[in-house]
Amino acid sequence: MTTMRISQLAERSGVPATTLRFYESSGLLAAERSDAGYRLYGDDAVRRLGFISAAKHLGLPLEEIAELLAVWEAGACAEVKADLRPRLANRLAEADRRAAGLAEFSSMVRDTLSHLDTLPDRAEPCDAQCTSLLGSGPAPVPVACTLAAGDMGDRVAQWQEVLAGAIRVTIPGGLRLTLPADRAAAVAGLAAQEQECCAFFDFRLHLDGPSLHLEVRAPEAGAGLLMELFAASGDDGQGQRP
Repeated sequence: MTTMRISQLAERSGVPATTLRFYESSGLLAAERSDAGYRLYGDDAVRRLGFISAAKHLGLPLEEIAELLAVWEAGACAEVKADLRPRLANRLAEADRRAAGLAEFSSMVRDTLSHLDTLPDRAEPCDAQCTSLLGSGPAPVPVACTLAAGDMGDRVAQWQEVLAGAIRVTIPGGLRLTLPADRAAAVAGLAAQEQECCAFFDFRLHLDGPSLHLEVRAPEAGAGLLMELFAASGDDGQGQRP
């Protein structure tokens, strides 16, 4: 059997070596070791990565992909179909919910834009008539994610990688995660990206000596997505205390 080093597998599959290492630590991709300690992969690793990429493109989280891989390796197509169907149905229902949230937001912005177009162009300062287009207060942020379904799996994997080993504690409306302070830059960068597609998340970072405390909150309607992104694999939602 032909074997590859991790750099060769990365080149053939198009999957970065850092992601390959993360897949190994997550139990998605097995690697043997050479006498010198290098990771070695067989040709089947490319096919396996293709399956993982296809499942991620459908928005399946890594935990579900691992479960599906076990069925796929058994070799029975009918069993793979039976296992995959309810997972995809759940993803479709979730996508429909997000689409509904985005549609509601689009309608609100469209109505505001129409109202704006009806206002006369005046040289005087704004009064109650023109400021009324913003409503009586801040508009609620829609609980909807604008991230494409094909990118959702990558985002989940990024969060799981940077939050590996974090201590999780439930707090009102979300989770507090404690992890090494040297991950602050990576966490802050991902949080900024998350705000671009899921503005309803509330992130708060606090450096405490060698530790970083990340608090993530979301409205009740966004609790499911919060747990998908930030809860540990198999977490029951009650958090984990040291």
